[in-house]
Amino acid sequence: MSELVLARAPWWRRLYAELTRSPLSAVLNIAALIAIVLVLTPFVSWALIDATWIGSSGDACPVTGGACWAFIGAKLRLILFGRFPYEDQWRALFGAIILVALVVLSLNPAFWRKWLLAVWGVGLGAYGILMWGGVFGLSYVESSLWGGLPLTILLTVFGVSFGLVLSVPIALARQSKLPVFKTASIIFVEAVRGVPLISVLFMASVLLPLILPDGFTPGGLGRVLIGLVLFLAAYMAEVLRGGLQAIPNGQYEACRSLGISYWPMILKVILPQAFETVLPAMVNLFIGALKGTSLVVIVAMMDLLGAAQAALADPKWIGFYVETYVFAGLIYALMCGSISWYGRQTEKLLRDMRGNSNDRG
Repeated sequence: MSELVLARAPWWRRLYAELTRSPLSAVLNIAALIAIVLVLTPFVSWALIDATWIGSSGDACPVTGGACWAFIGAKLRLILFGRFPYEDQWRALFGAIILVALVVLSLNPAFWRKWLLAVWGVGLGAYGILMWGGVFGLSYVESSLWGGLPLTILLTVFGVSFGLVLSVPIALARQSKLPVFKTASIIFVEAVRGVPLISVLFMASVLLPLILPDGFTPGGLGRVLIGLVLFLAAYMAEVLRGGLQAIPNGQYEACRSLGISYWPMILKVILPQAFETVLPAMVNLFIGALKGTSLVVIVAMMDLLGAAQAALADPKWIGFYVETYVFAGLIYALMCGSISWYGRQTEKLLRDMRGNSNDRG
């Protein structure tokens, strides 16, 4: 069957053709399907068919039965929002939505305009009002009470956003011919990359109060954000440096021949091409940052995974670890899949924009 005919065929014909392209392909695909069925059948039976969905305690879930999703239903708000005051959890929900919306706008090249900075300012102001409160009749909530999914989103968005901003001068310094800037950037990147994230978070929480003068030490959340930003900035700077090295020297020479000075050349010609080149690697770092936020539990912060673990402490619900980690894993998988999908859409949009620009040229 030709490719043109196959493209117009019904989906089941296309699937059959793909599965049976050759005898070896047919055997491998059938074996893979059998393995998938053998794995999914008991999981579906445990998670859906034999599961318990309603109950007020662990006694409602038989020991030999399926999953006890009644536990997740009973502890859902604790898992999602941690210790944030129960009656004000709508504020944390809307705050998380604001952060996600800002990221979605920022990753779309169609919105790369000056007004985007103003949108970020308004969005962060609204986020701070919702989360801290203390104005407009909202009760004050300390940052130490923030937790669950909103805290995970906060750490990811702030860590990635400010880490990306900081990575640009670090990457440019590593490419610079100025020895002081180049040496300082190399020492910073190699020092941060030489230790795990858990060490950076611990040092930021313990050492910053000792280094900074009294009155200038940020709170626990601020110290964690500083450590996370510095860690991600080092990794992003290396990724961005690879993108800068991939730009042909002809791009620099063409800018110089046109009389374009350094910073307009970097900001308008070089960096856009470098970011497009390294976008898949950056998306991979974003996903790693999202999953790495679970390490904040070592500094007594209750992110999504920490809140899920805290829910297990209720004596009425003892032993439902599998359901807890499966539910938390599904949330992480959904968020990581969304980041990956949006990253692919951004790549496609950038390619289309570049193609349209070339056509006009």
